[in-house]
Amino acid sequence: MGKTYKNPIRRGFFPDPSVIRVGEDYYMVNSSFQYFPAIPISHSRDLIHWEVIGHAVTDSSYLDLSDIPDSHGIWAPDIEYINGRFYVIATLRLAGDGKRGNNVLRRQLIVSSERPEGPYGKPSWLEVDDIDPSLFVDTDGTPYMVIAAGARLVELSKDLTRVVKEPVVAWSGTGERCSEGPHVFFKDGYYYAMVAEGGTGYGHGINVGRSRNLFGPYEPCPYNPVMRQKDPASPIQRAGHGKLVQASDGSWWCCYLCGRPNEGNFTTVGRETAIDPVEWTSDGWFKINGGKGPSLENESPLLKQLAYETHDNDSFDSPELSKEWEFVRNPDYGTFSLSERPGFCRIWTRDGTLSERRAKNTLVKRERELSFEVETALDFHPTKDGEQAGLVSYYSTSTYIRWSVCFEGSRKLQLVKNDGEGEKVVAQVDSIPDSRVFLKEEVSKQTRTFFYSFDSGDWKKAGEIYPCHFLADEGRPGSGEKRHTGTLTGIYANNGGCGSRIPADFDYVNFHFDSE
Repeated sequence: MGKTYKNPIRRGFFPDPSVIRVGEDYYMVNSSFQYFPAIPISHSRDLIHWEVIGHAVTDSSYLDLSDIPDSHGIWAPDIEYINGRFYVIATLRLAGDGKRGNNVLRRQLIVSSERPEGPYGKPSWLEVDDIDPSLFVDTDGTPYMVIAAGARLVELSKDLTRVVKEPVVAWSGTGERCSEGPHVFFKDGYYYAMVAEGGTGYGHGINVGRSRNLFGPYEPCPYNPVMRQKDPASPIQRAGHGKLVQASDGSWWCCYLCGRPNEGNFTTVGRETAIDPVEWTSDGWFKINGGKGPSLENESPLLKQLAYETHDNDSFDSPELSKEWEFVRNPDYGTFSLSERPGFCRIWTRDGTLSERRAKNTLVKRERELSFEVETALDFHPTKDGEQAGLVSYYSTSTYIRWSVCFEGSRKLQLVKNDGEGEKVVAQVDSIPDSRVFLKEEVSKQTRTFFYSFDSGDWKKAGEIYPCHFLADEGRPGSGEKRHTGTLTGIYANNGGCGSRIPADFDYVNFHFDSE
């Protein structure tokens, strides 16, 4: 037996994977929702170790997410390589408030580039009001967008920028609820349609049908569901929404969505990406991981591995942010700088609190494990009530924790949680010195503990928050909110409404993730 890997392979907020192979290189895209830059593009040589190399949308003028509600925005992208170009297609889930003059909820965007990392051009918009588009080029060269519900086919122009014909249902799925995430591929005389069914929660799964004709009729696979977690005690749940890829050695694999529960059915790190081997049966069907559901550990593909540099520690010495950083919605580059004070990430306070969509320059990274530490050093000198800057663990505008230097009558430290019922002060350190402050957060599953120091060595505990269920997809049942992302942690600064513009200078942000 060769080397082994552990699932998930993309840990933290990497939902709805789509993967392709070009030569000996593999590329993956994942949903990014309200975060910007949009649609991370990752590269691998062995299907197990991945690195973000770019994003499909990096120009804010191409995609305005500034008023997009939480967990709206970019849903379920797909990546394909067609005629020497990389194409990325995705749903833009709108607010549904009729601002475009109608009740359209969803539009589809498509971008292309000669290079997988980009830059990608200005999006073309495909006005089909549904979710989870993917691309398929038939044997005669005709391009299609495949889109939910079930697997509907929408013929596109040869340059893939326009809808040519109305959607046609090829396969409606097996009849399970929420038939979405469709992909179509052709192999050995059959068209195979894959759909995610059962909803993206704990009944998620993948079902397959096939037909000799692209437009059907499709017969369901006798091994359906080809992927589903049936063990409620497994540390990997919510398995579904997948896509097949054939490796350079001829083996087949399926990358699919999953989630790791955290002390109960709370997916705090978000939906992630797992992979398992695909076995083709003698009757022309396939099974994923032998039909056993998600593996916890499995034998690795016999492929060449690249050594990727980790970016867990960031001293801000580079002129650009590492590609693991994400802004919550579009940033305001005029109030953010890596060059104003070299070796620091400077964020000027501006209007909009963390509980508002208009907040800018909340800068976060994915929480990759259920237990980790994060530390920063901050030079920040507030003098007006409301000014604040520090660490934030962010799920949404209604659910987050901030551990920050602020001003309320005097300069102080505040540990504040918003569990969906507004901000509540959990702990406070009054009248702190007007000097550099070191802040640290230690996460152990549902427990988050917060520390401070004024000399980077003598850590003092300020407070603890337990449980942190509200930082999870399942954290606010019955609220009516869409919750599809996960918790991301990083840094922020704002003025709390006082209108000031003062700098918050972060010397570094260092993460240490426990191996799980």
